Amino acid sequence: MKAPAPAWASSLNEATMEAARATLGAALLDTIEIAGEVQLHVTRDGLVAAMTALRDTPGLEYQQLMEIAGVDYPSRAERFEVVYCLLSLTRNHRLHVHVGATEETPVPSVTGLWPVAGWLEREVYDLYGVLFAGNRDLRRILTDYGFRGHPFRKDFPLSGYVEMRYSEEQKRVVYEPVKLAQDFRSFDFESPWEGAEYVLPGDEKAALPEAKGAPTPLTATQVQKADAAQSAKAAPSAPSEPYAKKDAGSTAETGAGKPGPDGGEPKPADPDVLPGKSSGPAGGGTGGQNQ
Repeated sequence: MKAPAPAWASSLNEATMEAARATLGAALLDTIEIAGEVQLHVTRDGLVAAMTALRDTPGLEYQQLMEIAGVDYPSRAERFEVVYCLLSLTRNHRLHVHVGATEETPVPSVTGLWPVAGWLEREVYDLYGVLFAGNRDLRRILTDYGFRGHPFRKDFPLSGYVEMRYSEEQKRVVYEPVKLAQDFRSFDFESPWEGAEYVLPGDEKAALPEAKGAPTPLTATQVQKADAAQSAKAAPSAPSEPYAKKDAGSTAETGAGKPGPDGGEPKPADPDVLPGKSSGPAGGGTGGQNQ
């Protein structure tokens, strides 16, 4: 049975790059194929025209905008890179369009081509601080009201600048400078495979002569013998057979042979009949003749 959509092939990438070079012209800066995916690097001024051509040109036909992502490269002159992920339904192919930006140079909005770009551009603005010219609702969308800074930038501290809490005195949410409830512990940045110079709490229980897996000059045979010796010391006693009877040392342990509260008299067959000194035969009522 033939597949309902065209199968992906590596030759499709080459055809896509050739069609993009012929269609985009001066707006295209570079075409790269990385990990089986095509990247098109375009200029900011030619972004909207390039995206329109990628959507409407026969042979390209990237109808859907799937995602807009941001990347931060602090060492570059244009530290931010906005990545548009496009999908062609008719060609069963994906494409990435890259455009550079700075904090002061806005990127043209593509909300006129794909309305879904409104929310996606707001995410990039919120997390990276990239401005989008033409977006009529460029507000924060993920961070809190009054948040300062952009948390996905490489120079943004992991703990942030301010923290929020609800104040019972003021009956509202207040912002305060970050105060760590617990001091940072002293960390060593050695490789965990080299082993720390100190012993963590609890690790002393695993020491044989040398713990398994720790850096040790012992051979595998020596470690195995040490494990066997340690296991022999802590070996539990063999379990008894299930449902086996135990020998009692005396009747006090099991109650065997101990007279009951009625002095050993035979119990009535009927549980409703109470035993008495001059009761009738077993199974009889309480109306026995008393002499």
